[in-house]
This record gives sequence, structure tokens and C-alpha cells, in this order.
Amino acid sequence: MDIEIGTAKRGRRAYSFDDIAIVPSRRTRDPQEVSTAWQIDAYRFELPLIAAPMDSVMSPDTAIALGKHGGLGVLDLEGLWTRYEDPEKLLDELANGPADTKRLQEIYAEPIKAELISARLQQVRDAGVTVAGALSPQRTKQFASAVVDAGVDLFVIRGTTVSAEHVSGSAEPLNLKEFIYELDVPVIVGGCATYQAALHLMRTGAAGVLVGFGGGAAHTTREVLGVAVPMASAVADVAAARRDYLDESGGRYVHVIADGSIGRSGDIAKAIACGADAVMIGSPFARAVEAPGRGVHWGAEAWHPELPRGERVEIGTVGDLESVLFGPSSVPDGTMNLIGALRRAMATTGYSDLKEFQRVEVVVG
Repeated sequence: MDIEIGTAKRGRRAYSFDDIAIVPSRRTRDPQEVSTAWQIDAYRFELPLIAAPMDSVMSPDTAIALGKHGGLGVLDLEGLWTRYEDPEKLLDELANGPADTKRLQEIYAEPIKAELISARLQQVRDAGVTVAGALSPQRTKQFASAVVDAGVDLFVIRGTTVSAEHVSGSAEPLNLKEFIYELDVPVIVGGCATYQAALHLMRTGAAGVLVGFGGGAAHTTREVLGVAVPMASAVADVAAARRDYLDESGGRYVHVIADGSIGRSGDIAKAIACGADAVMIGSPFARAVEAPGRGVHWGAEAWHPELPRGERVEIGTVGDLESVLFGPSSVPDGTMNLIGALRRAMATTGYSDLKEFQRVEVVVG
């Protein structure tokens, strides 16, 4: 129901993950009997966790490590690893030095090199895990052939907002439907936050749609642009678009991936409860001791050359990647043993797999 903001403007009440809670049911089960597996296209994962393409979160080595644990690591193909042959000194500077926004912009002004895109993706492929890389819509045409030639399994097109109907008077926009049709690789695209925008993205042929704007712990998009949508409502709206597109298309299922405002294990459970098939997360993995950011977190928005919408934030480390994923946890705040917590939430409500868990009751308050 719309709420009157003023005489000339009405708005819909929307809910964040903090606004809702999962309701236990009459049936429970053992956490060990719960499956957290999901599959997109031909690729099956034991964990519904995708690491966000952020330099503080994913390097080729951490993408490989996450893949071996059963998740999916997505490399930022516009990040330091594709601009510099060896970015370790720069990562040390960003983690330990007083690097401000101007310094970030200077570091990321180095051109992206197609040969480094190929080398980084090949490194992941050689390790035998699923290969995923991300480009912004603005860079997709320029580097798509290098990405595909390198043998990427899943192509991610990720921006603050991505639409199927971008209008530009100065440059030819990316035609998503045409691009995806011609690409022999499944594409995950986003972000979006509304039913209609998601439905249009699904009609382009995308295998998955990202919901949200990503970078929740480190971005300032709301302050800079005034743009934000509470994630519980956004995920539920896009899940409705998935349901309707399934009917419209005669059975084509598009995966919904929550991307943003997911910092703790409870947020993961709530995202799936609202209809997500998986979640894309940054800060939980940035807290692993193996993370390239060394306890400091930032995203692509932080070094935008014209309008930065993010910042470097110190979030610290809590343990190695394995303990972040599977425990044991030494903290009570939901930043460790993410999968153990998800399993317990599912077991407490009596559900045995993720698709069933999407039907769980939630309350507001």
C-alpha cells in the first residue's frame, strides 16, 4: 500500500533484511540432513555463496580456494589483477597505508590489459574450478572476446544498476539481448531492484539476475545518488518476476542472486527466504585472512574517476576462509560459519533444500 509522502508524492513501504525475521515451523530436522546445493546452467555448487568481484575480496588464489570449498569466486576483470602484472605492493599500500580516494583513482587509472584478463582466468581454469569473471556494462563490448577466449564458464555483467533499455545520445549502448544471444556462455547480469526491471533483464536471456547494488559495507551510493532499495522487498519483487517469467517463457527458470546488504549469516538465510537462489557477498569474505584486502574492504565504486560512491573501510579479519564458511566460529555476530548457520536456520524451520526454504514464513518486526 502506498504511503503519502506529501500532497504530490506517494511511496511504497519497503523492507530491509533487518526488518524481517524467519518464523520456525512445527517441524525441525538435523542440520546435517540439509542440502545447501544449487545449480545454474550446467554448473552445480554445494554452497549458495558467490564472492563479489572486488579486489579486497577476490584474487585468482582466493577464487580457486572458494571454488574448492564448493562456492563460486568471481574475478573483477577491471581490477588490479588485470591492470598490473604483480599488484601485491599496491594491495599492501591499500591495506596498510593512508590511501584516500584520490590515490585509489591514481592506482586504478592504469589501463586494463587483455592479456592479463586471459592469464588470470586461465590460472583459475588450471585449478579445475568453475571460472567466472565480471565486467561493467561500459567495458563489456571492449573485453568480451578476451574473456570468452580465455574459457570463462560464467560471464557476469555487474553495475550499480543495469537495465535492458539503456538510452544514450553519445554512444551506442550495449544491447544485452543481442549480446547474450551471440555469446555461448551463460550470463549473470545486474543489479536491479524492481519487478519490471528484473523481468526485462530476464527477457534478454540472462541465466541469472543480480538483485541490489552490491558493495553494501563499502559503498555510499545512497548518500551520493540518493538511490537505494531495501533488500528484502527487492528480492521478493524480483522473485515474483522470476515466477511470472517462468510462465511467460514456457518454463525457463532464471536464477535470482541477492547482491548487497548481506554482511552476516542471518542475512543469507533471509535473502533465500525472500526468494533468492544464491547470494553474492563481499565483506564476509573480506574478513578472511586470505583475502587480498588484508582486513580492509573497498569496491569499484570507491575509485570511480568522476563520481566515487564508495570508500575504504577497515573491517578486520576473523579467521581463515574455511572457518568463515564452515566454522568453528569464535564470534557471536554471524560473520563466521556462514554455512553452518544457514543449515541450522533451514533445519529449525524443517526445510531440507534451498528451493523448499524459499517458502518459509517470514514476519515483519
